[in-house]
Amino acid sequence: MKKSLRMLLKKNSLTTLPGAFNPFTAKLIEANGFKGVYLSGAGLANSFGLTDTGIIGLKEFIETGSRIVKSINIPLLTDADTGFENIEETVKAYIQSGVSGLHIEDQVFPKRCGHLAGKEVVPKIEMVEKIKKAVAVRNAFDPEFLIIARTDARGAQNIAEKKQLEECIVRGNSYLEAGAEMIFPEALRSKEEFMTYRKEVQCYLLANMTEFGKSPFLTSKEFEEMGFNMVIFPVTLFRYSAGFINKALEKLKIDGNQKELVADMMTREEINNLLDYEPGFPG
Repeated sequence: MKKSLRMLLKKNSLTTLPGAFNPFTAKLIEANGFKGVYLSGAGLANSFGLTDTGIIGLKEFIETGSRIVKSINIPLLTDADTGFENIEETVKAYIQSGVSGLHIEDQVFPKRCGHLAGKEVVPKIEMVEKIKKAVAVRNAFDPEFLIIARTDARGAQNIAEKKQLEECIVRGNSYLEAGAEMIFPEALRSKEEFMTYRKEVQCYLLANMTEFGKSPFLTSKEFEEMGFNMVIFPVTLFRYSAGFINKALEKLKIDGNQKELVADMMTREEINNLLDYEPGFPG
């Protein structure tokens, strides 16, 4: 059966998607019982040793996304930044790669992390037209594919701060009318803002629960109670891994061997089991 985010939305009141940055991480997400996986632009860029400033493009997303899709039996949602050079070619390429859905944002290119200062949004009509083109391609090639529209109006420096939440709501409803099936309001500042957004935008909603950002720490249960349909943890696993790798390197440099690190490692057997490695072959 085709991996479908749409089916998850129909079956679940809330779907939690941890962010993977390679196929192995995606397999761990699946093995731990999650129903879907997310591929973050920030996580992917950082894993390449780059910043999340629009440096990586369609090629890198498709290569990594298609490898992840082949490694798991659950659907993959993928970041698509601002849609790259041609939104129609982007949607077509994502569908062909086996990804189950994407989100595009209304930032000015080159984009920035949605929780950093200095971002700007394009005119609303420009994003509306982009969504319409994306939906037309989706309808032609795969009606099951999910189109999600992200708005970065909250925190955009080209919108007055006191009007940002209102603009975020207006854009969400406009993007819904343009054909997007889920709205992703980025960088909301409080639980009250999330609740307000749920009240004012009547469709599937996605929340971003990133670290070191503008949004407070909220649980999946809280988002479910507010009526959100999907929550992503985009860079959590990458940042956690990076922190422990750094500590391991410091320990290795001091001790001169890895003996004290072994207790926290996945064993060779555990890794082989995750990868369905046949017994009897050399490890």
